[in-house]
Amino acid sequence: MKRVLSLILKLLCMAGIVFSAPSWGQQISIIPVPVVLKPGIGQFHLTTETIISVPANQVEMARIADYLVAKLKPATGYAMPIAYQAEGNIQLGIDPKYNLAIGNEGYTLNVTDKGVLILGNTPAGVFYGVQSLLQLLPAQIECHQVIKGIDWIIPAVAIQDFPRFAWRGLMLDVSRHFFSKEYVKSYIDQMARYKFNRFHWHLTDDEGWRIQIKSYPRLTSVGAWRVPRDGAYGNAHPPEPGEEATYGGFYTQEDIKEVVQFAKDRFIEVLPEVDIPGHSMAALAAYPELSVTKNPDIKVNPGSNFATWFGNGKFEMHIDNTLNPTDENVYVFLDKVFTEISRLFPFEYIHIGGDECYKGYWERDPGVQTFMKKNKIRDDADLQAYFNKKVSAIIVSKKKKLMGWDEILEGGAPASAAVMSWHGVSSGEEATKLKHSVVMSPAPLYYLDMMQGDPAVEARVYGKARLRDVYEFEILSSGMDSSYVLGGQANLWTEQITNPGKAEYMTYPRALAVSETLWSRKGAKQWSGFVARVEGQFKRLDQAGVNYSASMFDPVISIRMESGKLLLDLNNEVDGLDTHYTLDNSIPDKFSAIYTHPITLSQEVVNLRLITFRGEKPVGRLISLTRAEMEKRTGSKK
Repeated sequence: MKRVLSLILKLLCMAGIVFSAPSWGQQISIIPVPVVLKPGIGQFHLTTETIISVPANQVEMARIADYLVAKLKPATGYAMPIAYQAEGNIQLGIDPKYNLAIGNEGYTLNVTDKGVLILGNTPAGVFYGVQSLLQLLPAQIECHQVIKGIDWIIPAVAIQDFPRFAWRGLMLDVSRHFFSKEYVKSYIDQMARYKFNRFHWHLTDDEGWRIQIKSYPRLTSVGAWRVPRDGAYGNAHPPEPGEEATYGGFYTQEDIKEVVQFAKDRFIEVLPEVDIPGHSMAALAAYPELSVTKNPDIKVNPGSNFATWFGNGKFEMHIDNTLNPTDENVYVFLDKVFTEISRLFPFEYIHIGGDECYKGYWERDPGVQTFMKKNKIRDDADLQAYFNKKVSAIIVSKKKKLMGWDEILEGGAPASAAVMSWHGVSSGEEATKLKHSVVMSPAPLYYLDMMQGDPAVEARVYGKARLRDVYEFEILSSGMDSSYVLGGQANLWTEQITNPGKAEYMTYPRALAVSETLWSRKGAKQWSGFVARVEGQFKRLDQAGVNYSASMFDPVISIRMESGKLLLDLNNEVDGLDTHYTLDNSIPDKFSAIYTHPITLSQEVVNLRLITFRGEKPVGRLISLTRAEMEKRTGSKK
């Protein structure tokens, strides 16, 4: 239903036909919620006479004004002039007196019937004020075509706002599935709307090497391509002998520069990741001599299962995907790779991965074992720590800092390294105690590839992260030294995500919950208010043609076996919804039974169907469960 509505709205928008503003109302629904927001009296009308003014001779401020015009013009059709050092209806400026209350990224936004004034201590703050201004306009401002009959009203308001954390990130994995340069820019542009300021670009893994390295051309001529496969990740069969690798792609260095500049214009730093020493199958397909096995037949993984997982993080790789930490040629290779990367990315950090490194091939290699004895390296964890310290020295020589997933703590991380904590909260606590800078990115809640609704209507993966759980999660714990916590980040791994629409569906609205945690005051978070603002954002995303999940409207389904009978419990995360259900295989509608209390399902019930309504309108998705699926969820063998 949501996808159909979104398509209809998009087509109406493109045709210049829209619902009038009063039919949707114009409540203030800014995400992330500002620190202080005081509604005023009156409103400012955007018209063909509106002028945007910025200080003269300030390049970044002029760029922000250009950005604002570019966002306003498609839907309004207004060619708003930019005035320099002159009075305008919308004024953007640097606060003449440094405003201690808002810091470097904060802003003040004041709207009256006379005009709009946005001030910040830095251009970044002004840019974030512009994002809030755009969210004050009717949702139709997001449309990419000129629309008529809209009164472009901005309600009177006074806002003082600043972020809670300095690091507010999203990660996009482009290795498992390649996403075009234009889509990456689109993803970054959408991030900026919610005041994210770090884009983590996962550029290499077993499934593809995506960045051009001129010193090693086979990284992209070979490592960027794999044989095509359909279906769920992990089920693909390995490459056949002689099968042509045609699926993939990579970014040229000119592409990289373009994306980095695009992000910079939106005050977003780009963090590149080259995942080593594990997760290196694509690199080894191009240069197999960099592994201990030196297997010339290794191929870029097309999504086939090449490992056995035993639980508790224990696993065995059946194909060597790990660099040889005892080979000096590996460090020559990495020095050249990071030389080129450091020139492309101005951000202070380079991410080296370091996660899920299988050490079995090291353990079985006589040369590696001899090296360890000679150099008094006690075990495999220490050997990876040796590797990390060598790589850190390379990165520091490029005037950069190393960052890695929390596995780099095993055996001791380089003293200057920053840690991205994905193993829950505990690894973040450990890192702060060791005085490492930390970015909190805990799985499963901050992993955007997790299911966000019932498995009956989601592509199945190994975990779940519903919107409310993501929103209510607090990244700081009592066991942390918060002075070492830079902030947080959510990660979109793309094993199961093959196209932009699915990437957006998995990102939103959970990224909205993350943005509010990372920007807004801890005490300002309130679930019911957030839900109302998310629904306001849904209207904007519809207009912009951006996909999202409406799973927050679906009930949380719990089924247990009690006295030999199935007992069904339903809970709604959103207030004011009714769940209509049927037990006779029919499709539930507004006339069907409404869930009010736990239901005992008799043996005759072989199919449960349910859907949530708000009043007489369905807002959730149709969920169907067979008897076998229900019994499976209880653990029953019946």
